[in-house]
Amino acid sequence: MNNISKPRPDSENYRDIFLRDLPLIDTRAPTEYSKGSFPTAVNLPLMTDAERQKVGTCYKQHGQQAAISLGHTLVRGKIKQQRVDRWAEFAQANPQGYLFCFRGGLRSQISQQWLHEAGVDYPRITGGYKAMRSFLLQEIESAVQQCQFILVGGMTGTGKTEVLAQLENAVDLEGHANHRGSSFGKRATAQPPQIGFENALAIDLLKRRAAGQQQFVLEDESRLIGKCSIPFSLHQRMATLPIAWLDDAFENRVERILRDYVIDLCAEFIDCFGTEEGPEKFATALLQNLSKISKRLGGQRYQELQAIMQQALQVQSSNGDVEHHREWITRLLRDYYDPMYDYQISQKSDRIIFRGDQTAVVEFLKANHA
Repeated sequence: MNNISKPRPDSENYRDIFLRDLPLIDTRAPTEYSKGSFPTAVNLPLMTDAERQKVGTCYKQHGQQAAISLGHTLVRGKIKQQRVDRWAEFAQANPQGYLFCFRGGLRSQISQQWLHEAGVDYPRITGGYKAMRSFLLQEIESAVQQCQFILVGGMTGTGKTEVLAQLENAVDLEGHANHRGSSFGKRATAQPPQIGFENALAIDLLKRRAAGQQQFVLEDESRLIGKCSIPFSLHQRMATLPIAWLDDAFENRVERILRDYVIDLCAEFIDCFGTEEGPEKFATALLQNLSKISKRLGGQRYQELQAIMQQALQVQSSNGDVEHHREWITRLLRDYYDPMYDYQISQKSDRIIFRGDQTAVVEFLKANHA
């Protein structure tokens, strides 16, 4: 096998790596990767979880050299060749990329050496995952301290995400979390792990600041977006930020929720799981979302809404009619969400610097916070 290119040096230019979205081989074990990596990283591990555990135990009991020897015993022959072939295939398809392990130590060095022996010179990232992760966390802290922010607030269903979509300097926290933010915000696909959420957010901020943006628009969020937690320093800052409050008619909000949380979400489940499983999984998810707020709704109100929702789902399943969903949406807004938001508005009234419909809020933000 010939060299894919002239050898490139190892790198610790994390900024350039993330700004250019360079492809990455993550040689850590699958368990490590599943806890969070980087958007352009592909997991091609040097060792499986079981192999890594055996080597780790050996290291603790007998030291580094014994652990290295065991690693070479576990990963050899056809197993070794298969892993080298996968790295080489990635390297040839992505000659501008890099490989890394946790600290830029033994695992990436071994992977790099085995590739070299196969005729492929491929650089690794100095400091590995740990250094890149520290760089991205610092990027979030730097943005929190140095940039200007404003929030878009509004009651459930007013279209805050639609406002963000019309602004070049909006940072979509819910998009990064793959969740709509409310109790009914779960999507058909899984949320990223916390580390993955933070890394993607940091890279987003890094790219925007590199392009010259210093003022950002965020949606007013609670600390948790589903299972993803907004970085503490950012959410602490959000609690003090000015708010542009979005208003819309109650009827429009019902229609928007019907579209987003019933029609579009059902289609999303069907797209992911097919026409047989999709509707059933959608119905299960919707009922589970309601059950999450059962205590706050109170026993009787929860049972009433559950019955209405089950009936609406049965009708939708039988003939595709979604009109019956309007009843539980209307009652949930009127009796649960709106009273909660009324209280929140009273607590945030001194921070609301503008209030209007979607067109007015977008125009205000473009004129004053672009």
